Amino acid sequence: QCVENEEFEQAKDKVLLGAERRSLVMNERDREVTAYHEAGHALVAMLTPAGDPVHKVTIIPRGMALGVTQTLPEEDRLNFTRDQILAGIKHAMGGRAAEELVFNQFSTGASNDLEQATSWARRMVCKYGMSEKIGPVSFGDEGGDVFLGRDFANRKDYSEATAREIDEEVGEVLNSLYVDARVLLEENRDLLNRIANALLEISGTMLPEFQCMKKFANGAT
Repeated sequence: QCVENEEFEQAKDKVLLGAERRSLVMNERDREVTAYHEAGHALVAMLTPAGDPVHKVTIIPRGMALGVTQTLPEEDRLNFTRDQILAGIKHAMGGRAAEELVFNQFSTGASNDLEQATSWARRMVCKYGMSEKIGPVSFGDEGGDVFLGRDFANRKDYSEATAREIDEEVGEVLNSLYVDARVLLEENRDLLNRIANALLEISGTMLPEFQCMKKFANGAT
């Protein structure tokens, strides 16, 4: 008996995300919100040239996640360009933007997306010198866990005025990319609906997840 790619894929997801929870009872509203949330991620990723290709999107619950959209680079990557980071932030904003567009409200499902997007935006500005407004400057660490030998007080090597400027720039990056993500979804609303409906359909089947994803890929192209 041979072990094929599907088995490796299932094993990887089980380790990274947890086991499938098909027994989890979700009401129809939660399923629909999750479907559009993940469809928003997937569609923004597919329509952003600098972004990584979509590898998988599913609303079959795994671990603590109600849905997952995975993107993978086409080759090993040792560095990130500014465009690639901006594409990743825009992709992270796709789920929240889809919820607002379709339901005119937000859910807590975007909390982890916002954490990741904010982290990348702040690193762009403070660590990588990729902000046009702030310039090619790297600011020191603001502090850390005291039990790891760090100072007991937070350390800053910049003024309060600069700190406000950094916060404004991070907020501007996030808000701008959120608007870009929403515009992409508005312009491609029919495709967003098709992806969400495909996810709702395949999540209601008893097919293994990798077969569901093949069906989704065929139906969404």
